[in-house]
Amino acid sequence: MIRKLYALLLLAAVMLTRSAFAAEDTPQTLLLKPAVLQHGKQLLAQHDPAAKQALASLLKDADKALGHGPYSVVYKSKLPPSGDKHDYMSVGPYWWPDSSKPDGLPYIRKDGEINPERYAVKDLDFHNALCKDIYLLGLAWYYTGQSKYAAHAAKLLHTWFIDPATRMNPHLNYGQAIPGITEGRGIGLIDTHNVTSLLDGIQLLKDAPELPAADYKAIREWYTQFLQWMRTSPIGLDEADEKNNHGTWYDVQAVAIALFTGQHDLAAEILTKNTQPRIDNQLGEDGSQPHELARTLSWNYSQFNLNAFFELARLAEHIDIDLWHYVSPGKKSLKKAFTWLLPYAEKVKPWEHKQIKPMDIDGYLRLAKQAEQHYPDIDLTSLWKQYKDYGGSSALLTGYTD
Repeated sequence: MIRKLYALLLLAAVMLTRSAFAAEDTPQTLLLKPAVLQHGKQLLAQHDPAAKQALASLLKDADKALGHGPYSVVYKSKLPPSGDKHDYMSVGPYWWPDSSKPDGLPYIRKDGEINPERYAVKDLDFHNALCKDIYLLGLAWYYTGQSKYAAHAAKLLHTWFIDPATRMNPHLNYGQAIPGITEGRGIGLIDTHNVTSLLDGIQLLKDAPELPAADYKAIREWYTQFLQWMRTSPIGLDEADEKNNHGTWYDVQAVAIALFTGQHDLAAEILTKNTQPRIDNQLGEDGSQPHELARTLSWNYSQFNLNAFFELARLAEHIDIDLWHYVSPGKKSLKKAFTWLLPYAEKVKPWEHKQIKPMDIDGYLRLAKQAEQHYPDIDLTSLWKQYKDYGGSSALLTGYTD
């Protein structure tokens, strides 16, 4: 999960403030707070030591990104079922050859255990890398104005979305295929759940001279088509109907893309007709997540799904919908979901559900950094006492806190 891979980069990229800082260059970002970004510029202009240190850390990683890519779905050696390399494809990670069959077909499921065959096709890896690099390069350009960051980002974006020789077709019909069973599945949409990072990076680069206005417009049109496919195709509709984290991340992508493409009414419709019912259907009244607790990585998936709900709450702020304090007809809420997990993160209670790999505590700590801003009545003293070094010197620098 890319959010795990660059959590520290998020911490080192954005300068935190409790109040809005007015400026003319208000970035139209989705998850990153414009006031936070603007205040970061102000701190750098004042030669604030902590801000300078955070920028140095960011630029170290952005400079690495300058050597990455470009990425394209056409670089794979295997053809999708359509015969068109411009079509994205991936293999279901938890599906393995059936050793009882001579040809191994059809594959069988081993939840939580990744089949290395999944890495043979690089489309998913390339998309994850694109999201990470555009995010880093966008932040680096925003804070420094250095052309090299915007120029490389523009090249990566042109290759993935625009160049007729290398562009991806705007659909995921062949995501998470299962040999011997299906050429593509609705749950393949989870492959692109990192799109919010990519879109935030694009928004930061929007006014860069190196990114032609025509290219920015073409990317928005690409995502308009992709969202239409999400909302009308059998594959997209199948994912929209999922009852666990897949459905939640579907909403994240749909709402983020709707906002990016200027379809604010549609974003509001998705949040009220899809997301609010998901809170009622996915959560227990005590805040537990039964669908995620049924997995072999029950803790990891519980915080992964809650992360999606938290992203939706942040996106909903753009259209004045408050998911942070929303209580469903069944008395379910994001606050309860967070507090239900808290004693396990504090090690007050042992985790008694199936977890075949180490628990991802960092994921929960990132959620806690957001929760403490919206739920001041939740006592997190014990949690932070145990993880007092979380974030290190960047404890006050985060893109996921108000």
